[in-house]
Amino acid sequence: MSKTLAEQTQETVEAFIGGLPEDVQQVVGGAFERLLNSNITEHAKDIGDVAPEFCLPNMRGGDTALPQLLENGPVVLSFYRGGWCPFCNLEFKALHDKFAEMQALGATLVGISPETQAVSQQTVQDHQLEFEVLSDVGNRVARDYGLVMVVDEAIRPYYEQWGIDIPSANGDVTFELPVPATYVIDQAGVIRAAHVDKDYTKRMEPADIIAALKAL
Repeated sequence: MSKTLAEQTQETVEAFIGGLPEDVQQVVGGAFERLLNSNITEHAKDIGDVAPEFCLPNMRGGDTALPQLLENGPVVLSFYRGGWCPFCNLEFKALHDKFAEMQALGATLVGISPETQAVSQQTVQDHQLEFEVLSDVGNRVARDYGLVMVVDEAIRPYYEQWGIDIPSANGDVTFELPVPATYVIDQAGVIRAAHVDKDYTKRMEPADIIAALKAL
């Protein structure tokens, strides 16, 4: 029996943390605690809210707007941190496995990250993503959805050691990222299902996305 996305993610977390020196574990753990104790998601859009409209650069050299997408059916909107994030990579695979089923239900799947177009294009290529990917440089749309967080200063040097260059990927020095979130938006532009969690290792199960689409 195949593992759920949550099970795969938990295994990745345990392997990652277990491989860190004890002093680094304490720094990472402290940053994570501060994140979980913060109120960064208190204004995040939720079920019943009208989804903020957006128009963002896509990977085909044009722009993609939410109102136009909704003309064709419901939209599944996935905010992800970047192609460098191992938890996002697991989510990509899980979403890809259910992509055809979402399409069969008339839905459009859209990924949004703050990565520049060039980096987003590389992410699409590296992970062979077939769904729409949009570049939200500056986290403008993520901010409209109440999802912006800032990488804790204590762990930024470790990100650099791990080869993660967020300023370069995002084209700015803010260290801002979206809180990973998934929204199922109906054709009236209303959010009918939502998953927002300050614990950035936790994502919406694709099976729950399918169930939400079937319930529309």
